[in-house]
Amino acid sequence: MISVGNLSVGGTGKSPHIEYLIQLLKYNYQIGTLSRGYGRKSHGFQVADQSATAATMGDEPMLFHVKHPEVLVAVAEERVIGIPRMVSMHPALDVVLLDDAYQHRTIRPGLSILLTEYDAPFWRDHPLPLGWLREARKHYHRADIIIVTKCPVDLSEAERQHILSEIRPYPYQHVYFSHIEYGPLYPLFRTEQPQPPVDIRNSDILLVTGIASHEKLRKHLELTATNVYLNTFKDHHNYDIYDLERIRDTYHNMTGGHKVLVTTEKDAVRLWPFRSWFLENNIPIFVQPIRVAFARGDGPRFDADIIRYIEITRGRNIDQEIKSQNRIDERSDQ
Repeated sequence: MISVGNLSVGGTGKSPHIEYLIQLLKYNYQIGTLSRGYGRKSHGFQVADQSATAATMGDEPMLFHVKHPEVLVAVAEERVIGIPRMVSMHPALDVVLLDDAYQHRTIRPGLSILLTEYDAPFWRDHPLPLGWLREARKHYHRADIIIVTKCPVDLSEAERQHILSEIRPYPYQHVYFSHIEYGPLYPLFRTEQPQPPVDIRNSDILLVTGIASHEKLRKHLELTATNVYLNTFKDHHNYDIYDLERIRDTYHNMTGGHKVLVTTEKDAVRLWPFRSWFLENNIPIFVQPIRVAFARGDGPRFDADIIRYIEITRGRNIDQEIKSQNRIDERSDQ
């Protein structure tokens, strides 16, 4: 089991890093993802299938399912219940990717990845309510890998060394640096006919987002757009007709000659059920995809860490891994 999580409240980039792992592993291993399914309207253990929606799975698991339908995607409030159910359904699973499970102590992952944002690192923060940490920063010691996320693309070697001196990693911890790359916009409601890439130069953009932080995306769009207007909602927001009417009014009140509505991939899975409404109101939606890229030679080293862990544990049943960890925990408590 590989856990991807963080010490802080808010977005550190868990979803694109989980996607990076899916893309790295899915062609050579049997993998699954397990999330809590934050913001969903269902309860208990659920597996994504053809009838799944963001309402039943949550936006991030639904995004994993839409982009990687060949991967087992499940949600459960209690991971200790969800993992055995996944294994019983797919005994050949090589690894389960645990989404946002750094604070989940009932199951100890075989490999723990801690994410911390470049602009809001855990070592300069404090626990709630004085800061935004879910737990004391000293608990970074539980991580096997630390990734400093959302770094500048041109991060210097001097800055890397300065950050390492602030983290003070333990000898067993590997530290990597990643940044976000933006792909070309694509239409949410695709047609059968091939379409050219969306050109937003000299355009007015309405950015519709319900994510933890939209600032970097806004700045990226401002590099080429004439103006960027915002309709922002809370993270994991479930859209309703009143939200759509607000979006429509803002969009139609924009005075630019060329108008474009842009949203994120997470928001796209929540807006998809309103496809007919957007088409009836003549509002095209374009989606901004993102992906994780690692700085310098960090990518191959990070990939090797992940592959090495899976190859070492691949011969073991995941249930056996859980039981062996429980025995270790029992001995440590005595």
